This record gives sequence, C-alpha cells and structure tokens, in this order.
Amino acid sequence: MATTASGRQAWRQLMRNTSRGPASSLSKPQPQQQYRFAFSRQVSSKARVASGRAASQPPSSIFRQQQQQQPFAQRSYSSGSQGGKNTPPRNSQQVKFWPFVVVIALGSGGYVLLVNRRKEMPPTDTASSGGSSTPAFSPAEVTVLFVLGGPGAGKGTQCSRLVRDYHFKHLSAGDLLRAEQDRPGSQYGQLIRDCIKNGEIVPMEVTVALLENAMRETIASTGVRKFLIDGFPRKMDQALKFEEIVCPARLVLFYDCPEAEMERRLLERGKTSGRADDNAESIRKRFRTFVETSMPVVDAYDREGRVVKVDATATPDQVYAATVDKLKKALGDKL
Repeated sequence: MATTASGRQAWRQLMRNTSRGPASSLSKPQPQQQYRFAFSRQVSSKARVASGRAASQPPSSIFRQQQQQQPFAQRSYSSGSQGGKNTPPRNSQQVKFWPFVVVIALGSGGYVLLVNRRKEMPPTDTASSGGSSTPAFSPAEVTVLFVLGGPGAGKGTQCSRLVRDYHFKHLSAGDLLRAEQDRPGSQYGQLIRDCIKNGEIVPMEVTVALLENAMRETIASTGVRKFLIDGFPRKMDQALKFEEIVCPARLVLFYDCPEAEMERRLLERGKTSGRADDNAESIRKRFRTFVETSMPVVDAYDREGRVVKVDATATPDQVYAATVDKLKKALGDKL
C-alpha cells in the first residue's frame, strides 16, 4: 500500500513539473481547437445515432422520411406521376390553339355564305329608292327657263307678259316661299320668314321641293310644260341640284339693271306692296346676296352659251320687246 501511494505522488509531481515547463503550451489545446474537437465529436455522435436508427427502421419508413424532406417542387413533380411512372407535370398556362382555329373557320364560312347570298340577290332599283340621278322631267318634254336679275330688275313684270302671250307657267320661287310660310302647319314657315326678312337664301332643299311640286301640279291640271322659274337659282349648288333632281334648264333669262335703279323701284313698290323686305336695309342686303351668290350662276351658264341677257333699264314695253326678240332667236318654235 505504501509503495502504491509513493508511486502516485511521484506521478503527480511529474505532471506538475511538465505543465510548468516551456513545452506545456504546445501540448495544451487552443480554444479554437477545442471548439473544433467538440463540434466534430457532436457531428460524429449524431451520425452514429442516425445510422443506428436507420438500421433499426424498416425501408418504407425511411422512404417516407425522404419524401417529406424533399422540396415543394420535387413533391409536385412526384404527385403528377401516373401509374407509378415519372411523367412531367402539365403546364396550367399552356396556350390552347384549337379554339382560335374554330373561330377562324366559322368566320371564313360566314363570309363565304354572305358573298354568295349577295351574288344571288337581284340588283337594287335606285330609281324606286329615291337615290337615282335621273331628273323627274325630261328636257325634251319640259322647257325650263331660269329668270334671274337683281331685286327690282322687273323679272315679275316680264314673266307675266310671257305667260299671257306664249303660254308659259310662271313659278316665282319667292311667291312659293311666301305662300309656304303662311300655310297653316308648315314646318318651314318660321325659317322662311327669317330668311326673307334678313335677305338670306332659304335652304335649297326647301325651294327645290316646292318648285317640283308646283310643276307636277301644273302639268297634271293644265298640261302646260313650259316654265319660267323666277328668282331661282340663287346659288350654283341650287342650280346643280335642280337639274339633277327636277329638270335641266334650257336657258337663263338674265335682266341686267344697275343697283341704284333697282333700289329706286323697290322703295316705290314698298309703298303699296306691304312686303317686309321692301325697305332700304333689306334691299341692300339682297343686293349684296345677289352679287356674291347669284352672279356666279349667270357667269357659269354664260360660259356654256345658255344665257339670254336683256337690258332692264328701259321702259317695261321696251324690255319686253327685247326679251321676245332674243328668246325667239334662242328657242325658235319652242317659244
């Protein structure tokens, strides 16, 4: 026992001397090394435990654990398998082209049917639909003279004499408009009154319709087919519209008179006529309107050789004699 105790003391003394020596720092592990050793021991111990558990568990449980540890994308991939075969999952956003093909086929078929149906339809009768460009009256059967001149040039006086002697029908656009404005229930009455009072031009659709109706009534009631249309057209578009819808004009009978003479005549007439436009202000407006809008009509027909110009400054008898002479030269037997 004594020998054993002395041996232990000698061993302890040797260990203390060794720890105090210079080599003690080399044999003592550093803190970082201690951490590494501890970590490696911990990992190795966990590995041994896991291997032991794996050895003790059946293969099916190990497979389930691996499936649970797989990422979401892999689980989705495995769930899309059918019949135990790994097949790629379907793309839910994949474009399906067959609906577009069906729509295109249906549209093409409908277009072909529409074209074939239009080919089988009979041609549209434009004359019955009101879209025809054929005039209502033929110039070979109906004679139309446009009578133009400034306000107060004496158009009405000369027209009444031609009606008396040569069986014309005098249609005054102004008289027709004034009669229409006084007709009960007329939808154009107020519009016509405002235009006449202000010396403005009434819309051509209204005037052309009134003239055509008056010509039809005259032909139906009296059989007369020669017309003097007084105070129309006031503009070139009115002339074109009338010739397109009603009848081409044979001539333009133009009474040329200075503005001063016309104003004198109108003011004198205003004393007894009772017309709202026979005043100085309206007369001057009518002068400007005639020069700006109606004279281009006279010039256009003159370039075509369809104007008979008569000096209207002389007496009514002298003016009428000149009118008849020139119309006979232009119309011959049709006068």
